[in-house]
Amino acid sequence: MNFLTELREGLLIAWSAIRANKLRSVLTTLGIVIGIVTVTLMGTAIQGLNNSFMSSISSIGADVLFVSQRKWFYDSDKASRAAQKNPNITHAEFESLQRDLTLAAAIAPVAQDQAKVKYFKRGSDSVPVIGSTEAYLATSGLTVADGRFLSAAECVSSGRPVCVIGSSLATNLFLNDSPLGQKILVEKHEFEVVGLLERQGGFNESGGADNSVILPLPQFIAAIDDRPSYQIQVKAANLDQLDDTKEETRAMLRRYRHLAPNDADNFAVIQQNQFIEMFHKIAGTIGGIGLFITGLSLFVGGIGIMNIMFVSVAERTREIGVRKAIGAKRRTILLQFLIEAACICVLGGIIALLIAWPMTLLLQRVMPATLSPLIVGIALLVSAVTGVLSGIFPAWRAARMNPVDALRNE
Repeated sequence: MNFLTELREGLLIAWSAIRANKLRSVLTTLGIVIGIVTVTLMGTAIQGLNNSFMSSISSIGADVLFVSQRKWFYDSDKASRAAQKNPNITHAEFESLQRDLTLAAAIAPVAQDQAKVKYFKRGSDSVPVIGSTEAYLATSGLTVADGRFLSAAECVSSGRPVCVIGSSLATNLFLNDSPLGQKILVEKHEFEVVGLLERQGGFNESGGADNSVILPLPQFIAAIDDRPSYQIQVKAANLDQLDDTKEETRAMLRRYRHLAPNDADNFAVIQQNQFIEMFHKIAGTIGGIGLFITGLSLFVGGIGIMNIMFVSVAERTREIGVRKAIGAKRRTILLQFLIEAACICVLGGIIALLIAWPMTLLLQRVMPATLSPLIVGIALLVSAVTGVLSGIFPAWRAARMNPVDALRNE
């Protein structure tokens, strides 16, 4: 008997055994169902967040540097507290960089705060408001869907009170009407909408560009914050020169701040990859915790399946003796019970996926979540592997039975 024939026969026997003990088989899979539901929902959430994050971060472009008072993330609280003592980035430093940098294609100062935004009776008390210049369109990677962006003439102290708004905010304020030419109140100051940003999606939808108001920097200072804390965005002229641009920016800031050669930087020049690495660390930590919980569930479920398989072997001792007496090899018996254990677990995996699919649809209402074919495949593979590992000892015991002793069993 070749391996394929043994496999087909093992599947038929396993299916017959599962059908003969339906209730026992379903109850046996409960631990596996809980574990697979956990691993599936965790996978959909992490993959959805990762896709959303990468989509959001890639819209900015890999050739942009962020000059800030401090890094976005620190390895220790001590380092984070020490960085809080760094001087704020100033508008004078932006002007100096704008004048002296030779490797930058665009430089934009960015001031940001939360403010109340209204259009007649519709509005929100906490909308991200950004103050910048016409160069912000290039450094932020945003695209104007309708109208135009801020002009250089509007980004001086005598410029008109105009603004550009995100797509989600436009929908909330104007419903299906065009926002262009309309006037909104930002902290009781009136601004004319001259541009509508193209929808970014992902992380930008709630607190990012899709829900933001962009003002000329002088108007931001006059209406929102007269002493803002700045960030400077520097877009390299060429991606190949990003490291050189970073070093040039760093050297100039050190010179402006009169730092000695042995002094540490009291500012941060940040690249996107640092943000991506930190995100992956956080996602890895969450995934590790999820895998630990999943492992516990699968371990408990695996122990249950192992016990049931030992019971099944004991109940079918005479059957095993008859099969071995008429020539069945140890490999054939071993394969039969391994297939049965794997089938029970795969059945549990299928039930878990049927539960996880509607739960994923509910999860999508509060966060990005994607039930991809890869996650489905991993869930079924984990189910099958759990079944094989759980069934290997009972199957080995069945394969090692002496046919004479097995036939004497009543």
